[in-house]
Amino acid sequence: MAVTRNGAPPDVTYDVTVIGAGVVGCAVARELARHHGLRIALVEASDDVGEGTSKANTAILHTGFDAVPGSLEARLVREGQRLLAAYAAESGIPVEPVGALLVAWDTEQLAALPELLAKAERNGYRAARIIGPAEARAREPHLGPGALGALDVPGESIICPWTTTLAYATQAVRAGADLYLDCRVESVGQGADRHVLTTARGPLRTRFLVNAAGLQADTVDRMLGHDDFTVTPRRGQLLVFDKLARDLVRHILLPVPTALGKGVLVAPTVYGNVLLGPTAEELDDKSATGSTAEGIAALREKGGRILPELLDEEVTAVYAGLRAATERDDYRIRAHKEQRCVTVGGIRSTGLTASLAIAAHVTELLGATGLDLPAVRDLEPVHMPNLGEAFPRPYRRADLIAADPAYGAVVCHCERVTRGEIRDALAATVPPGSLDGLRRRTRARGGRCQGFYCGAEVRALFERELAEKGRELGER
Repeated sequence: MAVTRNGAPPDVTYDVTVIGAGVVGCAVARELARHHGLRIALVEASDDVGEGTSKANTAILHTGFDAVPGSLEARLVREGQRLLAAYAAESGIPVEPVGALLVAWDTEQLAALPELLAKAERNGYRAARIIGPAEARAREPHLGPGALGALDVPGESIICPWTTTLAYATQAVRAGADLYLDCRVESVGQGADRHVLTTARGPLRTRFLVNAAGLQADTVDRMLGHDDFTVTPRRGQLLVFDKLARDLVRHILLPVPTALGKGVLVAPTVYGNVLLGPTAEELDDKSATGSTAEGIAALREKGGRILPELLDEEVTAVYAGLRAATERDDYRIRAHKEQRCVTVGGIRSTGLTASLAIAAHVTELLGATGLDLPAVRDLEPVHMPNLGEAFPRPYRRADLIAADPAYGAVVCHCERVTRGEIRDALAATVPPGSLDGLRRRTRARGGRCQGFYCGAEVRALFERELAEKGRELGER
């Protein structure tokens, strides 16, 4: 097993290579690693796992109540929700079952609720119900004026997307997969019995290939000679409000969805903040993750109607993510048997929820294309560090601090991140390659001051670890 950010891949032929280490690619690599004996490579253009769409979403564990009935997405979200809920409980990934209210603000939206309820039932979700304005306000006392009713969806939850992706990658690597970071795929050559990937770090050979490249899935698909779909990046800008806003909202507050997506929502996070967003902007640039004044103004306008008091709270962060939208309102997962490859495209905001089910589906497709799948084994469980406020954090655990005082030495006071947590993240199976990667593993520098007070100390700890690793490599 190996995680490398430099050097050429070894002169071997892998059984399967997965392109893209987002939440779906890492889930696929983990699922393949369950088949003992397969040699797996996971390649990623960025310097960390979950660096693209997977790090910038609304962090919701969906029920799939509003998916297109009968679609592949509907089935995989329904299966994935069950699988991920169980996996999160086993692995220590924070999940809070807060439920959702899909709020109608005008008569047209109110008239749409019965059809949305019927859609939920067609998708096999029968716990939803329509409630009136009095109950909606009793459930959400700070809701803005004018709400006419809501669809109550009690099964919706919030989750930590960063820890989920990292858990998949950690298990895959510990089970023997090789993870190549900073390893962009530039072309794919095809021979009689293998693919040769030209990467930024040299050639990599593989018998079977999985294209889980997210926003670049269509680009990789065309390297293989196909033109099945085009990814149009859909930017979603979001505002993160301070923890003092958390008491204003009890549920995920959803609008009636449109053709562009679920619309602007207000939702609590497992980190104790409140999210407002996302926008839905069709773009041409797959790297346009910047925020705009227009986008922020539009969010504040819509948020003011949903939860007026939210606008009085401090905004601690603004970020944007790009969703991999395509021409069809469904996942674009297809096997090409003659080429021994599977393309996983069009995975949008539900990809986090569906990730484990997508991984199982892709593995089945690989078997159908000719991959000999050895017997399945149980992987050693992973126990991820807790980033959620609803569960005991290290700084509050006297047992941890008594055993190791580093867990009582707070470095980031906004997020209560300790020296022990930073040390553990830097020494983990899949360590961060940047300060942003460290933030996603610990929340350090992610609070109200955005690193103003703790930034220098966090950077010093990070750079000290890099220097120590450099010395270790030099001594070998």
